[in-house]
Amino acid sequence: MTGIATHTKIADLRRHLDDCRGRGSTVGFVATMGYLHAGHQSLMRRAAAENDLVVASIFVNPLQFAADEDLDDYPHDIERDTALCAEAGVDVLFVPSVDEMYPEPMLTTVTVVGISEPLEGRSRPTHFAGVATVVAKLFAIVGPCTAYFGEKDFQQLAVIRRMTADLSLPVRVVGCDVVREADGLAMSSRNSYLTAAERAEATVLRQALDAGLDLIAAGERDPAVVEATMTEVIERSDAASVDYVAAVPAATLVGSGPLGGEVRLLVAARLGSTRLIDNAGCTVR
Repeated sequence: MTGIATHTKIADLRRHLDDCRGRGSTVGFVATMGYLHAGHQSLMRRAAAENDLVVASIFVNPLQFAADEDLDDYPHDIERDTALCAEAGVDVLFVPSVDEMYPEPMLTTVTVVGISEPLEGRSRPTHFAGVATVVAKLFAIVGPCTAYFGEKDFQQLAVIRRMTADLSLPVRVVGCDVVREADGLAMSSRNSYLTAAERAEATVLRQALDAGLDLIAAGERDPAVVEATMTEVIERSDAASVDYVAAVPAATLVGSGPLGGEVRLLVAARLGSTRLIDNAGCTVR
């Protein structure tokens, strides 16, 4: 027995959480697509430390996958995920079907212009509309809460924060630090796709970020120089191909001119058929 209350129906989850809030409980929420790892658990543990009740969702959202992406192959193991949720302090698990979330074709979608368009938006032009739509729907289902998202998907976090503010949703969005493997690779469900050889080379993403951070710490303020160095580091690997690198203001993810203030370095690269992303931040004075 896990002790977790599991719901598959929207109405049942709403009723459960409304009852808990009616008794004065605060709610922490962690949205996932399953195949959980220690990064997800770190979000759940923080939610448990800061709230009376923790709800997690597991839903592989078809709206955020393009036709040529890995929706059908996305890994899943609900028994394992339930055990990991229980271990991390989750009280309520929401595992809806696609038909429950989208009983009819969606005629309404949420698009956050501007911040969703560069970087991931150029590589995956329909992705963030799918993310924003499902997160808005989940926020409407869960209701007033504090929601926890990892900074590994930094642009996604920025999109969700802006959407939540623009729509005046009763949700406080909290960003949490990237959780990494011992060798520096950012934890991701997609790491399971890597071959042993690709996994050994995947640390090149973190190495590129570290090279960029070192340049900035040494006084470099030209984003083009920082980006060129990051690209060079990734291209040293025979297994990795660069999708993008960026050294940009953290608030907008778009910039020109010298680096200053809160800066974010972001990378995306393919290793074989697997696409990985990572990022790191610094303050430039």
